Amino acid sequence: MPVVTKKKAAAKKNVIKLKFDTNWSYAPAPESKSAASINSQYDLFINGGWQKPSSKKYFNTINPATEETLSEVADASETDVNKAVTAARNAYEKYWKKIPAKERGKYIFRIARMIQEKARELAIIETLDGGKPIRESRDFDVPTAANHFFYYAGWADKLEYAFPNRRTEPLGVAGQIIPWNFPLLMAAWKIAPALATGNTVVLKPAETTPLTALKLAEIIQESDLPPGVVNIITGAGATGAAMVNHPDINKIVFTGSTEVGKIIQRAIAGTNKKVTLELGGKAANIIFEDAPIDQAVEGVINGIYFNQGHVCCAGSRLYVQESIVKEVIRKLKDRIETLIVGDPLDKNTDIGAINSQQQLETIHKYLKLGKQEGAEMYESSCRLPSKGFWCRPTMFTNVAQSSRIAQEEIFGPVLSILTFRTDDEVIEKANNSPYGLSAGVWTDKGSKIFNMTKRMRAGVIWANTFNKFDPTSPFGGYKESGFGREGGLHGLSAYVNLIG
Repeated sequence: MPVVTKKKAAAKKNVIKLKFDTNWSYAPAPESKSAASINSQYDLFINGGWQKPSSKKYFNTINPATEETLSEVADASETDVNKAVTAARNAYEKYWKKIPAKERGKYIFRIARMIQEKARELAIIETLDGGKPIRESRDFDVPTAANHFFYYAGWADKLEYAFPNRRTEPLGVAGQIIPWNFPLLMAAWKIAPALATGNTVVLKPAETTPLTALKLAEIIQESDLPPGVVNIITGAGATGAAMVNHPDINKIVFTGSTEVGKIIQRAIAGTNKKVTLELGGKAANIIFEDAPIDQAVEGVINGIYFNQGHVCCAGSRLYVQESIVKEVIRKLKDRIETLIVGDPLDKNTDIGAINSQQQLETIHKYLKLGKQEGAEMYESSCRLPSKGFWCRPTMFTNVAQSSRIAQEEIFGPVLSILTFRTDDEVIEKANNSPYGLSAGVWTDKGSKIFNMTKRMRAGVIWANTFNKFDPTSPFGGYKESGFGREGGLHGLSAYVNLIG
């Protein structure tokens, strides 16, 4: 029998004490606001200049982390929409569709370079206006927005290679409506391919996050893009409806909720307008027992928490094979406890503020609903700031397939965990959703990946990773997640008529 001496016992005691002494935290590392310039008031960007709204009405855009007003923004009426569309039509007919394609490419390339030059300012404004962590704005949103402009600048004079043996014609004026979760990136997704193919644009950002789109308008003005080629107007639902119903718009592009997407479809039925809709999602993220579990857990955290669940493709439905579900849940709980919720401008922050009071109320409604339906809720024990709109990272276990928290889009940092036994079972469960935007598969077997991706009804499927995007890759969904694709060659085809 081994003998434990006092010295060994003391050493063991010291080791244990050292283990508990490692409960430390990061020192604050806030990004300075001084690098960002936000006007106290913004007008409408129409025909290459700033015009006051005809209604003389403005609304506030606030910082969701502090509830402080950042700026007053013009509220565009139907009259203003008509001005913007007229400017876009004149620019299209007079010169944009006529200038050499390589010249269009130069303008788009110039915008991309200017986004890079102003990257720090854009990232700060995106975080202040939207509440997302500065790391996400700085490392993903702004660089990816610039990359989309670079990518489509390269295609502008190569459309004959994009569509071999076909001739292309631009559609005309594109009306584009973007959501609040990725304001600058969504603007880039839509403006860049439209310009590359010879169309002009009227774009409306979400009323809660208009500031980076308006900063992009300043960049477009500085780039000397011909007046009227891009017009950026702000407003709420009435402004968007006026765009959708305008008779001189040839193409409607919308990213947002499925409910609004259905309204748009009904509104343009019987017209000659083309449409691309990227709508809601309830992505299935599937972990098999042979998966690299630590890697998968980190992928789940990235897929739902680092973006606060504020992406349509967030992996909010997690399917775990029964044999490993206890281990995965334990690791997820441990990892959630390490997530830092707080000041979005702090470089240490993992989860920032919810975009608006209305969205926070929606999330709380689903948290209450999940408990009422019998699921077990676990949330981080982190302390939340006293002001602003905040939600702890949350997960539900023992979730039924029919539960509303497993079927409906929550758009918040809320994960629903379900189990499965076989490949066929999980494919049936994953496809049993009104949505079909994205999905993820975690397994060590390539054959299983191909089997899953072939049978799952989702527009984008990631294997052993999640939420990876590239300008060259198309993005879009099936069923109530919309139709049409953005990004890649597919993103070009949405803005042209193919002849021959």
